[in-house]
Amino acid sequence: MSRPTSSRRVALAVPAALGAFALTVLPAAATSTPAQIATSKTNGVAYLKSLQAADGSYAGSGLSNEWAFSAFAAAGTAAVDVTPGGDVTKNARTVYRNLLSTAGWPSGSPVVTDYERGALNAYAAGIDPARVSASRNLIANVYGYWQTAEAGYFGSSSNYNGTVFAALSLAGARTQAGGQRVPQSLLDSMITRIRANQHNDGGWTFSKAEGNPAQLAAASDIDMTGASMAALCVAGVPNTDADVVQAKNFLKSKLVSSSGAFDSLYGINTNSNGWAVSGLGACGINPQTGDFLTSTGKTPVDFLIAQQFNPGGGFKYLPSDTSPQAYASVDGLRAVAGGGFTAAPPTPVTAGAPKWVAQSTFTAGTATRLALTVDDGAGGLKVCSVALTPTGTTTTLGAVLAAATSAATPAGCVTAVTPSSGATGTITSVNGKANSGAGTWKVGVDGSAFAGADRGKVINVGDTIALRWGV
Repeated sequence: MSRPTSSRRVALAVPAALGAFALTVLPAAATSTPAQIATSKTNGVAYLKSLQAADGSYAGSGLSNEWAFSAFAAAGTAAVDVTPGGDVTKNARTVYRNLLSTAGWPSGSPVVTDYERGALNAYAAGIDPARVSASRNLIANVYGYWQTAEAGYFGSSSNYNGTVFAALSLAGARTQAGGQRVPQSLLDSMITRIRANQHNDGGWTFSKAEGNPAQLAAASDIDMTGASMAALCVAGVPNTDADVVQAKNFLKSKLVSSSGAFDSLYGINTNSNGWAVSGLGACGINPQTGDFLTSTGKTPVDFLIAQQFNPGGGFKYLPSDTSPQAYASVDGLRAVAGGGFTAAPPTPVTAGAPKWVAQSTFTAGTATRLALTVDDGAGGLKVCSVALTPTGTTTTLGAVLAAATSAATPAGCVTAVTPSSGATGTITSVNGKANSGAGTWKVGVDGSAFAGADRGKVINVGDTIALRWGV
C-alpha cells in the first residue's frame, strides 16, 4: 500500500493466511505486551469500522479504504459483521462483492494491481476471489497480465510492484479449503523474478532492478523489502533461504534503537513500518524479539502502537502528525495484529452468515473467464485468462481449450489440441507436444493432484486449471 503523500502512489497497496508471528511469547524487555497488543487491535478495529460509509461501502474508484478488509481479518473481525448502524443488509462483505461484480469495476483502463488488490481483499472478506460472481474471476483477471516475453512478470516489468503483488495474491488468496490454488511452476517463475530484483544491500524498491547494475546497487527501502520477502515466503520459500535472510538483515540494519522504528528512504512513517512488519510476519520472523529488539528495549511493534491514538484507535502517518490517517491505520493495525498482506477470513458472529460466499455455477449465456496454465515439462510455461460463454451450469476441459485457441489473454496459450473435438477423449497432444511413453498430459484443478487429461473433464465456475506434461 503506497503512502498517499508519496509520489509513488499506485493502484495497489497491500497483503492466505500469510504466516502470523507469535506475539504471545515475548522477551521480558519487549514493551508491547499481549494485553497492549489486544487493546491496540480492539481500538484499531473500532476506528476502521468508523470509516464505513452509510451505504456499507469501503471501496470506491482507485485507492480506497477497502484495504480495511485485510486488517479486519488479521485482527479477527469478519467483514460480514461490519455494518453501518447494525444494518446487516448493508454489511461490508456484501457491498464489496457487489462492487467487484459490476462491469465498470475497476475502471475503463485497469492495471494488474487493481485485480491483485481485489483478490487480496476479497479473500480477507470471505469472498472466493475466483468466484465473485458468474462473470467475475479475479484470479483469471490477474492471469491476463502475464508477460509472455518476460515470463514471471505480471504487467509491465518496469512496475516491479505488479509482480510482487501477483505472487502475494495468487499464492496468498488460497482456496476455501486452505489449499494452494495455482501450480508451483507459476509461483516459481515469480520467485525467480523477485530474486533477480533484489538489491545488493538485501532489499528491494518499487522500481525494476533486474539487469541494471546501477539500480541493483541503489539503496533499498523497507516497505518493498517487506512486501518482497512476504511474496517469497508465501510462494513457498523458507525463511532460512539466503535471500530472505539478506532481507531480514537489511531490515535489521534500518532499526532506530530509541523507538524501534525502521528508517525508511521516505522518512520514518507508519505505512512503511507496517509493510516491513507484515513482511517479517509472513516469513514467520518475530518482530518483537531477537534481531528486532533494540538495545533500549524497543521493537517495531512498539513503534507502531506508539503511533496509535487511543481510545480513538486510528494511526497517524508521521510521528509528528496530530490526527489519524486511514491508510496508516490499515497498515498499522494489520501489522500489529500479526497479519501479512492478507489473511483468511474469520468465522462470522452474525447469525446465519457463512464464512465464505462464492458463485456456485456458471450462468448459461453469461460471459466469464477462467485461469489456465500450460506447462510443457521442459521449462515452457504459458499463462492466460480464457474468455468463454458457457452454455450450461458447467463446462468441459475440451470447451475451455477450444476457447483458449482464439480467446485467451495473452494470446498463444493454446495453439493446438489433439483430439480437437469430441465430448470426451484422452488429450494426447497440446501445442505440438505429444504424449510419449510415461510422459503424458495431465490436468489439475484448484491445486488438486494431476490426473489424466480428458476433453470431457467437468470444469466448474472459477476453477483454476493447470495442464502439465510429465510422468
